[in-house]
Amino acid sequence: MQQITLPHDHGQDIEKVLAKLPTQEQCAQAADHFKLISDGSRLRILWLLCHCEECVSNIAAAMEMSDPAVSHHLKLLRRSGLIVSRREGKEVYYRLADTAQAKLVHRACEEMFQMTCPLEQNEII
Repeated sequence: MQQITLPHDHGQDIEKVLAKLPTQEQCAQAADHFKLISDGSRLRILWLLCHCEECVSNIAAAMEMSDPAVSHHLKLLRRSGLIVSRREGKEVYYRLADTAQAKLVHRACEEMFQMTCPLEQNEII
């Protein structure tokens, strides 16, 4: 990181903080994840997929949405890397990705909803 010269010295050790300041690219990526989960329907779908693997039709029925609407949300979540999919015959199954970001979103959802995971710890996807 380049050295930043601040116009005022307030007696704080801000240099240590600035040395750890995230890049604009890192913040943009985090903001994109927040944008994705800022939609209530996507957040519900994501929460479901944190706890089970399901196909579009079952997700749509559980969410009381159409298959195309759910497919749209799943496409965005998959593109972001928060969920993954696998094909079995004609069915495509979706679940939470096994990444640090996806697990963090899962934990954040649990805290925001003030609820514990419905599955035992060893059963969490």
